[in-house]
Amino acid sequence: MESDASTSPRRRSTSCYSDSGDSSCSEPFSECGSDDLSFTPAAAAGIHRILLSCAAEASEDAISSLVAELESPSPSLDSLRRAAMELRLLAKHNPDNRVRIAAAGAVRPLVALLSHPDPLLQEHGVTALLNLSLCDENKAIIVEAGAIRPLVGALKSAASPAARENAACALLRLAQLDGSAAAAIGRAGAVPLLVSLLETGGTRGKKDAATALYALCSGARENRLRAVEAGAVRPLLDLMADPESGMVDKAAYVLHSLVGSSEGRAAAVEEGGIPVLVEMVEVGTSRQKEIATLSLLQICEDNAVYRTMVAREGAIPPLVALSQSSSARPKLKTKAEALIEMLRQPRSPSLRARPAAVVAAE
Repeated sequence: MESDASTSPRRRSTSCYSDSGDSSCSEPFSECGSDDLSFTPAAAAGIHRILLSCAAEASEDAISSLVAELESPSPSLDSLRRAAMELRLLAKHNPDNRVRIAAAGAVRPLVALLSHPDPLLQEHGVTALLNLSLCDENKAIIVEAGAIRPLVGALKSAASPAARENAACALLRLAQLDGSAAAAIGRAGAVPLLVSLLETGGTRGKKDAATALYALCSGARENRLRAVEAGAVRPLLDLMADPESGMVDKAAYVLHSLVGSSEGRAAAVEEGGIPVLVEMVEVGTSRQKEIATLSLLQICEDNAVYRTMVAREGAIPPLVALSQSSSARPKLKTKAEALIEMLRQPRSPSLRARPAAVVAAE
């Protein structure tokens, strides 16, 4: 550790950290990735009629007929594929169809498809449930049908990347139901799998994993410890330090959720998070400056050693500039001032008093 901020080895970025060019402090998480159903030209020609019909409202009789095919005692693989695909498309294109499909009893047979050995059928089942979960009324129905563990199983071992990514999205939707659903998803083992997807997935997979982790860690405190223990901090910091990833904002918000626990704070410091956060305060967008300041504030509270590390990393000058910025929100200025005051305190572990500005801002 360098003893002088001016000699810090922290690399200064010459470009903004922006994910999307938006420098506001609004929520960084857009909706999860959509149902991207694609076909070869020959296959596309064959299902053109289905796509057109699925864009419109389906009759209750038509939906009931498809559900009956899924529940048939001895269906052919082709009939199962066709019924599951049509339900998937009906739920994708029409909000009213989502209500009708759930009301027709489709959820349980769709859940059963998640354990089917056919990869395409499994993908249709996962994605149909994702599309149904877009309707808030259906989330509880899906949870009550026992979908959480099969979806976690699909996230772990589905043959197609699309099925794994859509399982992550479906779990995100269900986590938004309430804290008990988020906790149940964590207990089912989703968090380590999402961390793995965050590390090794493609662009969409990483974004879906970050969004799902944010929902799970925000919805149930116990999931924060699961994420830390699964090693989430390292890939989050890597994404935060890489503007080209397009994931800076998302990763920063997930990290902020994790540093709300003592284990998360320790992991962030151990993995080199302080330089990343200080640089973000210095060169990030308005939203990034804010979330980095809040994360540093959590890291520094009640820990004199961490305060010393943050101060030596050169945090005070950019925080002063932030507190004096005419474009910064008043609440952010107050938080920046509180952190400055904290960093300027005598660095004794016995000091437990919190700056008055922190209390006033809460």
